[in-house]
Amino acid sequence: MDKFVLASGNKGKLKEFSEIFSQYGVEVFPQSQFNVVEVPETGTTFVENAIIKARHAAEVTGMAAIADDSGLEVDLLDGAPGIYSARYAGENAGETNNYIKLLDALKDNQDGRSARFQCILVYMRHAKDPTPIIAQASWEGHIGFEAKGDNGHGYDPVFIPSEHSCSAAELNSEEKNRLSHRGKAMELLIAAMQKKGLLV
Repeated sequence: MDKFVLASGNKGKLKEFSEIFSQYGVEVFPQSQFNVVEVPETGTTFVENAIIKARHAAEVTGMAAIADDSGLEVDLLDGAPGIYSARYAGENAGETNNYIKLLDALKDNQDGRSARFQCILVYMRHAKDPTPIIAQASWEGHIGFEAKGDNGHGYDPVFIPSEHSCSAAELNSEEKNRLSHRGKAMELLIAAMQKKGLLV
């Protein structure tokens, strides 16, 4: 394997995947380069949505594909915002709107604010791959009482990792990548791909 398509238009994700896979001589292409339009995420779980995205990208491009689906689970809210993390405050809401809605939903609870980020990565050799490689990892913590920090995105300013007393948005990039759900899922995915002889 010397190339695959990333089922995302996110430039940050593309940079992250490209840097990691370039070490193995693998080139990563964004799906936008092939005019792949985003597919509706109709699954009810992170893994279903990641598979939907990877399959769609593989189908349109004819290439192997990797997709991720990730989000925040808050125990007190029965796992919400979950798969709706990116659109928690509405379809066109911004990241700030999302975490403001979350803080509002938890405002009467001083305790029991445990939460975690989840990341699912799916690798499909082709659109009909019956055995995609699936890697899952989480990052445990709790929801703070106010937004802090500006080195992050999404819910990072209100998420306090178990390993720290500051928010994820107050960590430097190196520390965040070491601890984060996506960083850990990426390690698991690469190990699984190496085991199958897809990476050398």
